Amino acid sequence: MQRRKNNRGAVHMAGKACIALAAAAGLLASGCGGSAATSSSGQGTRAKVMIKVRAVHGLGKVLVTGKGYVLYMFEPDGRRAVTCTGACAGTWPPVKLPTGAATGAEQGVESSLLGSDPDPAGGRVLTYNGWPLYTYSGDVEPGQATGQAIDLNGGEWYVIRPSGQPLIPSPQS
Repeated sequence: MQRRKNNRGAVHMAGKACIALAAAAGLLASGCGGSAATSSSGQGTRAKVMIKVRAVHGLGKVLVTGKGYVLYMFEPDGRRAVTCTGACAGTWPPVKLPTGAATGAEQGVESSLLGSDPDPAGGRVLTYNGWPLYTYSGDVEPGQATGQAIDLNGGEWYVIRPSGQPLIPSPQS
């Protein structure tokens, strides 16, 4: 009589690995965009996209996501509409405002300057002083600003100051 091996332990470990992989993929998909936190009110839980201020080496105080990733504006948007779509949005992910979510402003962020614009790809994009907000795929760690003052995907990209103004460098003489 042959004895059958017990594979339950291997199946259990494979299941755990799949769950861990799915969780990691979910975190990666949320990427550098706004941080969705929850807050309780008398009417239940509501997601919140937080905007914060952070001092970044060489740039001073700039706006960042709730996870600390630097926020940029795209000059062609002209404070009127999201123009970075398709492949551009793959490099410069817009900060999405999920349906029913609220915005949250840390100290130093002017909550009156927060808003949203329609995203041509669907949904809404968070704005600050009328500028649609984006993160940059080249910023692989919180607090990096490798996209500052570069001309890419059809226009110039600049970080945003808490005042709502882009940090545009002075022309070199």
